This record gives sequence, C-alpha cells and structure tokens, in this order.
Amino acid sequence: QVQLVESGGGLVQAGGSLRLSCAASGRTFSSYAMGWFRQAPGKEREFVAVISGRDSSTYYADSVRGRFTISRDNAKNMVYLQMNSLNPEDTAVYYCAAETSTWAILSSTASYWGQGTQVTVSS
Repeated sequence: QVQLVESGGGLVQAGGSLRLSCAASGRTFSSYAMGWFRQAPGKEREFVAVISGRDSSTYYADSVRGRFTISRDNAKNMVYLQMNSLNPEDTAVYYCAAETSTWAILSSTASYWGQGTQVTVSS
C-alpha cells in the first residue's frame, strides 16, 4: 500500500515557476515508478511526466517537455515536479501517481493516487 500527498501548488503569474512535491509512504518507494498528471476544469485527466523506479529514466508529455522536470529522492520518499515558464494552459489540479511499472503510469492505470494540488497560472 502506498499513500501519496501532494503539495506546492498555488497561484503564479505567466512565465513564473512552481515546484510540486509528492510525499510517499512505504518502504519500497524506490521500486515504484512515479508520475504526475493534471486535470483542468472540464477536461479529462492527462499525463504530464513519469520517472522510473529502476534507473530514474524520465518521459514527458509534449506539452511540458523542456519546461517541466520530474525528479525523485528515494532516501526521502519524495518526487518533485519543477515547472518553469508556466502559462495559463497549465492551470489544473496536479496529481501524483505510483505504480510498480512505468507502463502503468503511461497508460494511466496506476493503482495509487494522491488527492491533488491546485496550480493556477494567471495571464
């Protein structure tokens, strides 16, 4: 069982930056792939980024590649999403997810989800 708690959301002006954090419970955190998703009002949840548990390889959605960076600290059971050059289209609730396989993250079938943190980007 893995419990996830996101933090770090808030209101930021376009062009600004935010760093989201996700704290995970469990003794086998390093074996889990971790991902970030987001859901804007009236839209479906979409994949943002994933980092593998095995070798910390990363993959990003086209919409955020080059602006967002996912990272993890296995000693602290934490995963982060550094978001730069934010624009109003990035406004959404951001969710952290965990699963034993990277593919499950990419296919949005992860077993464990956080409660989300709101990110609002003003123009």
